[in-house]
Amino acid sequence: MIIDPSPDLLARAAQVRRSAMALGQLDDGQRNQAVLAMADALEQNTENILAANQADLDAAAVEELAPALVARLKLDGPKLVGAIAGVRQVAELADPVGRRQLHTELDAGLLLERLTVPLGVLGVIFEARPDAVMQIASLAIRSGNGALLKGGREAMRSCAAIHAALRSGLAASAVNPDALELLTSREESLGLLKLDGLVDLIIPRGSNDLVRFIQDNTRIPVLGHADGICHLFVDRATDVQMALRVALDSKTQYPAACNAIETLLVDAVIADSFLPQAVLAFGAAGVELRGDAAAMALGVNQAASDEDWSTEYSDLILSVKVVPDLAAALDHIARYGSRHTDAICTRDAATADRFLAAVNSAGVYLNCSTRFADGFRYGFGAEVGISTQTMPPRGPVGLEGLVTYRYRLRGEGHIAADYASGVCQFSHRPLPL
Repeated sequence: MIIDPSPDLLARAAQVRRSAMALGQLDDGQRNQAVLAMADALEQNTENILAANQADLDAAAVEELAPALVARLKLDGPKLVGAIAGVRQVAELADPVGRRQLHTELDAGLLLERLTVPLGVLGVIFEARPDAVMQIASLAIRSGNGALLKGGREAMRSCAAIHAALRSGLAASAVNPDALELLTSREESLGLLKLDGLVDLIIPRGSNDLVRFIQDNTRIPVLGHADGICHLFVDRATDVQMALRVALDSKTQYPAACNAIETLLVDAVIADSFLPQAVLAFGAAGVELRGDAAAMALGVNQAASDEDWSTEYSDLILSVKVVPDLAAALDHIARYGSRHTDAICTRDAATADRFLAAVNSAGVYLNCSTRFADGFRYGFGAEVGISTQTMPPRGPVGLEGLVTYRYRLRGEGHIAADYASGVCQFSHRPLPL
């Protein structure tokens, strides 16, 4: 049930908005320096952050959390180092604010321009994934936005330690630390959904149920995806060993991720040579395979149900289907895919071009792992989430997805009546950007 935000939450959200307005007026150098100060503070607080995460992991073991959630919750030393490197990479990116996208002389002395500006305040709700706090905070500050962050109960200690470090970094910069606020209770996350007017965009990162609940219960625009049902199609013209490497990485490199494949489609022409090897390789990697009748005839030992084709396992489970040709693979993806990321392995250029053009997903790949669907790997430094909606932003959303634009018109006493009467005429002359 959605509840009204408490007076305390309203006051804190209003403070974030005021801080965000001031942040949006800072120049590129000041925002850049703030992000670097956040990275330094995270490094200085490594011991506290790792200890807090271990406490969360200990509590998760007692509560017997699902393996996929535990995998997202874990923040060890190397993962923290990588996350801090991602924060620093955000600081190196080009400033997304103040870019002139359009410059037109409507008439002499009447100049129109379109400039990129921050969205304002982001409301981000995520399960587990304490590293998401670092990613989102760095992208928010770099793009001139404030943020209300709500992590899952299972990551409460980790999020608090990271948030404290980030605020200490901001305190040493020109950015007011109040631009980043951490919410800690379920009541606050429910109240967040009713903060229209104070929050400009909600970004959910978590289970299908979480995303759908948020989409159904707020008037604030929502950016995200409910499902990550990704496919890999092994075409008849593929290199078998290459396809095996790509398939294994796409499933096993991090099976809890939304960009891991959940269904493997195999062209019937190559199934006899590919699938027996794939069954052995996936078995050695601990992957449970569920296949259709044709796949079972070639070594898959468990039958797939109709539900398997539309299930995001987020685990070491993979559905396998043998299809007669490319057209059948495209039909299957169109029916069961979630428009996240889908890939093909083939050496046939015409087949590759057809697949890349026909699959309507945020990411469509050729001869490479679906695990590359990630803001850090795309060079965005980090991402606030992945969007599978058709309208932009789409795919991994980094800095470019956190700005909007504003039209500015400068005149010298111009009035519309002069143009309506024909006294003046528009020139609509394009000017250099």
